Amino acid sequence: MLRIENLSVSYDGKEMAVDDISLDIKKGEFVGIIGSSGSGKSSLLKTINLLVIPTKGHIYIEEKEITKLKKSELRFLRRKIGFVFQDYNLIERSSVLNNVLIGRLGYKSSLKSFLGIFTQSEYSKAVKALEQVGLEEKIFDRAYQLSGGQKQRVAIAKTLCQEPKLILADEPVSSLDINISQNIMEYFKKINEKKNITILINLHDVNLAKKYCDRIVALKKGKVVFDGSAGELSETKLKEIYV
Repeated sequence: MLRIENLSVSYDGKEMAVDDISLDIKKGEFVGIIGSSGSGKSSLLKTINLLVIPTKGHIYIEEKEITKLKKSELRFLRRKIGFVFQDYNLIERSSVLNNVLIGRLGYKSSLKSFLGIFTQSEYSKAVKALEQVGLEEKIFDRAYQLSGGQKQRVAIAKTLCQEPKLILADEPVSSLDINISQNIMEYFKKINEKKNITILINLHDVNLAKKYCDRIVALKKGKVVFDGSAGELSETKLKEIYV
């Protein structure tokens, strides 16, 4: 599904945010990425869909090397890569429904995107996505009226409306309390299991990663220092990762 080979990212040409990382992610895996602040978690995720351009290395999605794609080809590929941000990335004054429909913009022409023209089928996809995260009753509310947990569920619904094969989530629960965080993680797990969508999720809470993720990858100073199951992540290894 996703193959990363010798990937490195440097923003200043000196220090490495991502340092020679290689990973092979299978279709349907739910992978938690952990590590302290500045370990390279966000840089890694943003490089996977080229929000950040790698300094060197190769990224393959379904055996296609995306680092060599033309701009039009990359736009087509990004339809299948959903990205859930820490800060929700919603239009606050817009309705929940319209925010979710943004997930369809990658399928529209520039004119239809500008005019906000969507088909009945796309409206149905948006409503279904909201049902999947339990927010169908909020469909006409404005985003600013929602709680933090509800906003993140709208962000997930927007990604589902996109019909992705891969979801990248960058610290999506870091600003939420533990109960709401677990609720959001339950939705991610349900999406992963029922739709067989591959998910890579950055998490600051190791316990959430161990509870919900099939596989955990730990970064330290831009390098992979652990790659295995939750059961293999010992207290000794955690001290090495975070100290």
